[in-house]
Amino acid sequence: MNSLNSEAFALFGQHILWSDMIGNLFGLAALALGWRRSIWTWPVQFLAGLILFGAFFGHLTGSAGKQAVVMLVALYGWWQWQRGKGRTADGHIAVRFATWRERGAMVAAATAGTVAVALLFKAYPTLSWDPWPDAYIFVGTVVAMYAQARGMVEFWFAWLLVDLVGVPLNFANGYAFSGFVYVIYGALVLWGMRDWWLRSREDARPVLEGAPA
Repeated sequence: MNSLNSEAFALFGQHILWSDMIGNLFGLAALALGWRRSIWTWPVQFLAGLILFGAFFGHLTGSAGKQAVVMLVALYGWWQWQRGKGRTADGHIAVRFATWRERGAMVAAATAGTVAVALLFKAYPTLSWDPWPDAYIFVGTVVAMYAQARGMVEFWFAWLLVDLVGVPLNFANGYAFSGFVYVIYGALVLWGMRDWWLRSREDARPVLEGAPA
């Protein structure tokens, strides 16, 4: 896996690593599939995590551990969508806005999780070179994936909040390709948010008896 950490090319004076490029391209594809409400978003997210885990394992233990958690959440998302509950007439997962109780629970979990993970990173400096932003992005990603697994429109809001920190952090730490990908993430997030928002209103409409699906 050391070859994954070698330089693929240079762009605008930034060194692009193979692991950074391949893993994030899969992550970008997973987000696009999530926009389309395709169940294949989860295997692609799992594969992206697996590639980055292999690249980080034995080199950056904390980053490898984070990818392991991402893979577990991807398996949960696959299981959740595979169950077949809450599907629309077109066979895709139905989307909705979270209840205020669910929103409060996710905000509380994100806040407590960020503090806990940041303190862990500070206690073990080898796990992260920038504990607080790194913890924020990691926990925010997990919360976003959980909301996606539950078909919540808030999934996109969570990703947008992750992007706001992820773009400058990746450029600052030399992961230029991740930074560029996060910019594209931002555009996809806005389009996906609009699409899921509109679909949530359509899915909430009652179907009249005898009307076509």
